[in-house]
Amino acid sequence: MNILVTGGAGYIGSTLVPLLLAGGHRVRVLDSLLHGGESLLGVWAHPAFEFIYGDICDRTKLAAAVAGMEAVVHLAAIVGDPACSHQPDLARAVNLHGSLALIEESRRAGVTRFLFASTCSNYGKMSGVDAYVDENSELRPVSLYAETKVAVERALLKSDGNEEWCPTPMRFATVFGVSPRMRFDLTVNEFTMEMLTRKRLMVFGEQFWRPYVHVRDVARAIHLVLDSPEAKVKGAVFNVGATDQNLQKQQLVEMIRPYAPDAVVEFVHKEEDPRDYRVSFARINELLDFEITRTVEQGIGEVAHLVRSGVIENFADERYRN
Repeated sequence: MNILVTGGAGYIGSTLVPLLLAGGHRVRVLDSLLHGGESLLGVWAHPAFEFIYGDICDRTKLAAAVAGMEAVVHLAAIVGDPACSHQPDLARAVNLHGSLALIEESRRAGVTRFLFASTCSNYGKMSGVDAYVDENSELRPVSLYAETKVAVERALLKSDGNEEWCPTPMRFATVFGVSPRMRFDLTVNEFTMEMLTRKRLMVFGEQFWRPYVHVRDVARAIHLVLDSPEAKVKGAVFNVGATDQNLQKQQLVEMIRPYAPDAVVEFVHKEEDPRDYRVSFARINELLDFEITRTVEQGIGEVAHLVRSGVIENFADERYRN
């Protein structure tokens, strides 16, 4: 397929693009390079790779980017609650209005498949301590980031009578692991780096639950949906992760301890957290036979090896954060 990946230079995109190229697809990336473009150097000379510098808020760039494409993987966004809270107007412009414009231009250009990077934080808070949410559960967004994701999901799934339109929202668990565009502001990566380099970590709300998934498994899930029959993925929402990778922050700390036994960890107890959820990933496993290849424990070892290797000199560099 001819595939457009928006945000292809980002944390997930820079892992996904080489995977799609290796799978025989032709890949065009649209990216504003907000966090740099070095992550794409490894694929730059690939004959099936193309790059367009531009913002998804620019209609002219969008029209050029979707031209001739059969599929769109929409990753571009102001990602995460802190980044969206810091620049709410930009977050709405990119995450909501830019996404809606991309959907419109994609339909106009005859794109059939549209995969949207959404988030499990759409679920907000579980209704019960033993409950698991799934794709049919009520969405309770408690942040601007999640609110924009929910709004785009709904617009994407709205039928306009086009039988060829094949939209698939994918709600990712909290991502971790090493990527060409590395991030150290994601929970697993951050905790591991802090405990190894600073020997100190402050953890807020250690008892609350989140699901986690390796960045390469996210890329594999996207590739799988693109290669799956339309009948299996059209209009379907998929949580992306594994049910046994729902963990509490205190469990993450205990997994990291063997790598940083001398680190001092302070737990700041919180009685309430607006985001507290355990997620079922049964649908993607049962319908698409998707299984993860890397657990949180393995990802911690991977990040710890990177931290100790000397490859990265300044972990505080802003390029590693959103």
